[in-house]
Amino acid sequence: MKSIHTLAFVVSLAVLAGAPLLVRAQGVAVPTVTIGARAVATGYEIDGVIEPVKQSTIAAQTSGRVVRLLVKMGDPVKAGQLLATIDDSETAVGVQRSAAQLGQAEAELRNARAHYERTRELRAQGFVSQAALDTAETQYKAAQSGQAQATAGARASALSQGYTRVTAPYDGWVLQTHVDAGDLAVPGKPLITVYAPQPLRAVVQIPASQADSARAAQDVQVQLTEANGASQWVQPVRRSTMPAADPVSQTVVWRLELSAVAAQKLIPGQQVRVRFVGSQAQRTVVPVKAVLRRGELTAVYVASERGFSLRAVRLGADHGADGVEIVAGLAAGERVALDPVRAGLAGAHAAQP
Repeated sequence: MKSIHTLAFVVSLAVLAGAPLLVRAQGVAVPTVTIGARAVATGYEIDGVIEPVKQSTIAAQTSGRVVRLLVKMGDPVKAGQLLATIDDSETAVGVQRSAAQLGQAEAELRNARAHYERTRELRAQGFVSQAALDTAETQYKAAQSGQAQATAGARASALSQGYTRVTAPYDGWVLQTHVDAGDLAVPGKPLITVYAPQPLRAVVQIPASQADSARAAQDVQVQLTEANGASQWVQPVRRSTMPAADPVSQTVVWRLELSAVAAQKLIPGQQVRVRFVGSQAQRTVVPVKAVLRRGELTAVYVASERGFSLRAVRLGADHGADGVEIVAGLAAGERVALDPVRAGLAGAHAAQP
């Protein structure tokens, strides 16, 4: 009796073990789509680069050695934050000299004012001439001018000393530092480059030969690629173009400012695709998710009566939600798998429409 139960148990295990084999033999049903021509927007595409709208290279405005560099590349900064300090020994001497000159000018002004008031009283009593009063008034006005000049010099000295403290012009990030502590700073020498993370814009350089077609485009779109590989075409909120072509590269620069929502996942220096949309045209397209990419290979799984076969294709323009254009490798009327990973499994077949 025990042997019978053992035999039954073994048979049950065999049946259970054979069930997956039966499923794999039957294969999986993969949804497909029939390829055909459809109306899509045509146009001119070119690569662009993301750059911040607000980017500043802070340069030195006084001479001296860099005493401290308080930030590094990638640090966030706030408006007014101290970024670096320059040796202020020379400017401190200038401040002291200006303060002394201001004190001297104020003393001379007090003396000239007192002399003028005494001379005016004596003139009223007839003890001095009008010429003496005119001389005292002239000296008083000259002392006033000297005091104003000394005050301006003191302000200029204080302003020069303020140049030894390099601060951030706005909230943002440090893109690059151009000096280290101990380097000599001179007026005009770049110290630190900062940028604001928003807003961002896509900058493209259009060949001069394509400038007219770009200006005649009905719409301009920027392609944004998600982490999962999906792409989305968005319209810039503002666009501008340079009025002249670069004489060396023979290109015209276009600047396409993006919305905050569209630019939130972009970073400066990132490459994007820009499309100048023209008229509608009939093109053979396939959904992006149907394309299998393995290194330099782009292919699709084509359905047939015997299952799926892998076929290399050459892709054209990416039309976003409308799909990607097929330049060669497929013909209208053929069916391709919408899930190329499952279509590559043994026994996979096209699902019934």
